[in-house]
Formats: sequence, structure tokens, C-alpha cells
Amino acid sequence: MQSLNIEALIQRPLLMVGGKGGVGKTTVSAALALAAARSGRRTLLVSTDPAHNLSDIFQTRIGNRITPVADGLWALEVDPERELDQYLESVRRQMLAYAAVNQRPALERQLKLVRQSPGAEEAALLERITRIIVDEQGYDLVVFDTAPTGHTLRLLHLPKTMAAWSRGLLARREKGGRLRSLFAHLNRHAKENPFNTDGGEDASAREQKLLAPLKEREARFRTAAEVLLDETRSGFLFVMTAESLPLQETERAVKALQSQKVPVAGLVVNRLLPEMAADITFLRGAYRQQAHCLEKIAEQFSHLPQRHLPLMGEGMEGIEGLEKIVGELRASPPAAEPPVGR
Repeated sequence: MQSLNIEALIQRPLLMVGGKGGVGKTTVSAALALAAARSGRRTLLVSTDPAHNLSDIFQTRIGNRITPVADGLWALEVDPERELDQYLESVRRQMLAYAAVNQRPALERQLKLVRQSPGAEEAALLERITRIIVDEQGYDLVVFDTAPTGHTLRLLHLPKTMAAWSRGLLARREKGGRLRSLFAHLNRHAKENPFNTDGGEDASAREQKLLAPLKEREARFRTAAEVLLDETRSGFLFVMTAESLPLQETERAVKALQSQKVPVAGLVVNRLLPEMAADITFLRGAYRQQAHCLEKIAEQFSHLPQRHLPLMGEGMEGIEGLEKIVGELRASPPAAEPPVGR
């Protein structure tokens, strides 16, 4: 079993940490980010999980703004609702500039419908995530503490899908713009052409202004997708516990990401009971189940670098608690053989 090299892991510019809910993703994400910061890398830790815990872990208010939490380390808790409001307002401003006065009430109604539509918050969250991936050049490393696995997998598929969708829409818009320019040239006074109030040249300029945000978005989605697929620039780290349900979910998620060519950097098996648990009547059954699950992990994920973390006997909040996890991540390779249940 290959040991996960933490020092090499945090040298990538982008790291996404995910897994089933409740397995310790946020704690591991925070510890990795702190390890990177302690190594001299300017690090941004971003939570995209609606149930944010970064503020609790660092014992300071973070919220939807980049906040310093330690030397060389900043944190951000992305608020999907706020991102959606800002995203729709930007769309509203863009569209109002080109909508006729009598069209504006219908536009406002449509935006209200979009606000309540399924997937709207995910689309807005994707906007923020891609901007962070593409635009945040002031950091050596960005660590994403992601939402539970299913939600994250949908988000990871979206940049590639949205880039293709945007390219298609952009091509249709540009084709339509060329046709409008042709009609404007043939009939410079066509009153029914909303893009032709001052002649063909002005119509072309208006069309380009309208297309500019779409072109920017397409380029950003494409760049984000390229980063996510480049194992030299990014990697997805799974966190799990040695239990049946996290094992099954992680197995499906690893296969899903590998089928999409998203590089999987490795696996952290968290909260392992110590060997002495086999001699404690109350814990003996749990220890046997853990040993059985570790055997399956060794078999099913033998191709992935791994790191095993023990169950801590105390709270891990605050910088002091995270430092202990950093020490475990750096010093404790996984066992060569899984423990044998008794």
C-alpha cells in the first residue's frame, strides 16, 4: 500500500477534499491547508458545503469573505444563496441594457422564476468556484472543503458541460449577429430590429457588448475544466471512515471521477480505533468491523496513495488541535497490513 505523501500533495496549486457527510472532510481540509501555510505556501481554504464548519474549527467568524485565520492562511465560506442573488443581479443589469421598456416586466418575472428553479444555486456556486480557480492568483494553494460527495460530483461535471453549452450558445449568438448586421445593411431603418437603432455598425458594437460576458464565462469554464483535469495542477482527495457506507460511496465516487479523467490524489482513512479497542468488550465489535473494512479498502483502493488517521481522544478545534492532525498526517503512514479483528 502506497503512503500518501502530504508534502507532495500540498505542492499542487489546487486541492479538492471530499467524501460522505460526517467523515471529517472539513477537519482534514483545514489541517492540510494549515500544513501548507506552515510550509510557507500562501493558502486559501474554501468551504463550498452549505453546512459550514470552518468558523467553528478556527474559532473565528469567517463567512462569505476571505478572512485571515493563521499566518499565511486565509479562509472563505461561500454562501450559495448570496452567490445566486449576486449572479442574477449581474444578469439583470446585462439584460436590462438591451431590453425594450415594454419587455422589462417580463424579464423581471423570468428572473424571479429562475431564482426558485432547481439547480439555480448550484449554477451560482459554480460561477464562484470557477472564478476562484481561474482568478485567485495571489495564493500558492487553494484547498476546497467540498459538500458531500453527490453534490460535489455534479459540480465537478459542470465546468466541462457548461463550457460546451456556452460555446454552442455563443456560436448561435454570433451567427444571429451576422444575420442582423446583414439585414441592417440592407435596411438601415428597420424598426423591428432591436439591435439596429443607429445603423449596422452600432448594431454590431451592441452585439459584441452583449456577447462579451458570455465569451468571458465560456473561457473561464474552459480554463477551470482544464485545471481540474490536470494532475500537475489539481487533485481530489477522498476522506472516509472505515465503515461500510463510506466505503461504498467512496468506491462509486472514485470510479465516477476517474471516468471523467479527474485526477484522484489519494485517500485519508479517518478516526481509526486503536488496537487496544479489541480488548475492550464495548468496542470489540466495532474494531472487528473496522478491521474487515480496512481489508476491503486495502483491496479496492490499492492503486491510491493512502494515509490513516487515528480516532483522537479530544476535540480538534482551534489551531492547536489542527496542529495535532498535521503531525499525524505527516508522521503516520498507513499500516502495511490492516489490523486483524479479534
